[in-house]
Amino acid sequence: MTPSESEKLRLEHQAAKLFMRWYEKNTGEAIRHIWHNQPQKPDVSCFLQGEKLDLEIAHLYGSDTEAMKILARELDDKTLEELRNLEQTDIATRLLQALNRILANKAEKTYNSQRAWLVIRNMNPSWHRDDIEQLVHRIEVPGVHPFEQIWIVADREGQSGIVQLYP
Repeated sequence: MTPSESEKLRLEHQAAKLFMRWYEKNTGEAIRHIWHNQPQKPDVSCFLQGEKLDLEIAHLYGSDTEAMKILARELDDKTLEELRNLEQTDIATRLLQALNRILANKAEKTYNSQRAWLVIRNMNPSWHRDDIEQLVHRIEVPGVHPFEQIWIVADREGQSGIVQLYP
């Protein structure tokens, strides 16, 4: 396994754990025992109230350039210039565009799953739970997608909880 694959699995595992902890706290429904899956299935599986549930995990950065900064990658001059340009754009507009892009991309995929939820983890420190909640009514969930429910972990560390985006 390459270092980037290992990091991806670690981030997915963290996101699933944060989501499951908040979901259980908010609903009182037991959600347990995660394990990773192979391609064609959502990233992680668990048991919700004793029944199998698959979780597809996505991370919300804003852009590839922002992801490089947030993940502490070495940034060249071109990337630094792109970041400066992004900072000129309205935060709410960038958040809405990034969320809608993830939803559109994930809606096109198919999974070998009886029951799948999408869990998006916000990794961008510029965006907060309040920002997400203010945009929920403007998020464009495609009419056809493979997810029973769509949630977002509102911040990287999971301090501010989760927000349901669909239904």
